[in-house]
Amino acid sequence: MSSVDSLARLADVIESRKPANGGDPGKSYVARLLHKGPDAFLKKIGEEATEVVMAAKDADHGGDAGKIVNEVADLWFHSMIALAHYGLKPADVIAELERREGLSGLEEKALRKASARERGAE
Repeated sequence: MSSVDSLARLADVIESRKPANGGDPGKSYVARLLHKGPDAFLKKIGEEATEVVMAAKDADHGGDAGKIVNEVADLWFHSMIALAHYGLKPADVIAELERREGLSGLEEKALRKASARERGAE
């Protein structure tokens, strides 16, 4: 099984937990976050991103670098809930990363800025 398959399976589970698909907020953490709406899962994304930073800072000072993996997993999980809410899938993110492959980060950022300027002029 590939990592993409694992993400797709998790995305399917998250999709099945949407209240519109019968997810019960009383029995499912994902359903509860989705039922509460974007503020709930976006807050969790912010918290998890902060925890990634804190774990990395701890690792810089002799802490367990493995905690970074745990916190990134939490961040990805909550980000996947946001993707599901907005009708997106992990495959969309992977496609974007693949689109960027081979571009330098500076080049990619410049292209995004130019594109944003063009959209603003329309």
